[in-house]
Amino acid sequence: MNNIKLIAIIFLIAMLPSCKSCKDKKTEETETPNTPVDLPSVENTIGFGVLIKVNGIWDGPVSSTTGLGSYPQWIVDFRPISENQVSAKNELDSLNDIFMSFFIVKHNNSYKVAFRNGGSFVGMKRSSYMLADSVSETASQSFYRFSEVVQGKARAYSEVIRKGDSLILKSYTNKTNTLPSSVPHMSWRAQLKDSTSTIATITHFAFPKKSMTKDFSTTFVGQTESIYYANSGIPAGDPYPETAHPYVGQTIVNYSYDASHVPNNSKKVFIIIMTQPLFSGPVPNLVNLKYRSRYVILAANDTSFLFNYMHPGTYYVYALYDTDGNNMPNSGDWLSTANTSFTLNALGTTTVNAQINFTIP
Repeated sequence: MNNIKLIAIIFLIAMLPSCKSCKDKKTEETETPNTPVDLPSVENTIGFGVLIKVNGIWDGPVSSTTGLGSYPQWIVDFRPISENQVSAKNELDSLNDIFMSFFIVKHNNSYKVAFRNGGSFVGMKRSSYMLADSVSETASQSFYRFSEVVQGKARAYSEVIRKGDSLILKSYTNKTNTLPSSVPHMSWRAQLKDSTSTIATITHFAFPKKSMTKDFSTTFVGQTESIYYANSGIPAGDPYPETAHPYVGQTIVNYSYDASHVPNNSKKVFIIIMTQPLFSGPVPNLVNLKYRSRYVILAANDTSFLFNYMHPGTYYVYALYDTDGNNMPNSGDWLSTANTSFTLNALGTTTVNAQINFTIP
């Protein structure tokens, strides 16, 4: 009997280290979970600050080496179109327009802000994609560089600089791979004219949030460049075409002339869309010209234009007949004087009519 007790005690003692090992292993598994390391985090998005810096209505001259040349004024209305994206659409005329957007993507195991720059150039379609690769943010100035995804700076890049109430956008290109490196393409130096137009969408989306818009992890694998072309329509392979962008809608503006104003079809008409009214009674409030959001130059007999990818909101539309062809409103030009207003809803379509009825004294 004593031998049996002795064997049992020896067995229990022998088992103690093994049981402790089991307990330690269980504790280790509970207290030290197998957490992956070095995972990308959207909290570390490169270039995130640009989403805030570009918001607002901006106005300034363009210096360009393109076929369009330079021009004294370019108005851009940047607003959020989701919790993690800002966009702006602009037209010069029926053949030339541009759609710009900044949004968060995943690429090469990290999160970055992408800059999409595309539209029509003399009717030909193009869209290009660049990713933030250099950022400097100080109390007085913010700098963001975006380089072409596949070939980098050698192919194309853009710089966005915000300093006080000024915004500078510079773009560079190697001219469709005909040069060894990129050269200046366009420079826009603008002043902030209005920031109130962005308030509604900033509030609506609780903008900005660090979340992903698009996963570009494999989008450009095997491609020679992140630039797409087409003679018309959406360029083949475009990973984020204008038609896929959220929230924005379209407005059809029709314009006509009263009986006392008979146009010469060789002249031009400006269709101007503003976020605040131009007229206070019969008197124009020229200070409110800072609220211009979109405009297009048309032939005097076009009579209609579709403003696409337009921010939701309330607007006022005006038509200006340019009698002397100087591209500016002045004495002798014809104008619509009614504060014709309309409201565009998200992803909506609306139609508005303006009548040219007044000769500027």
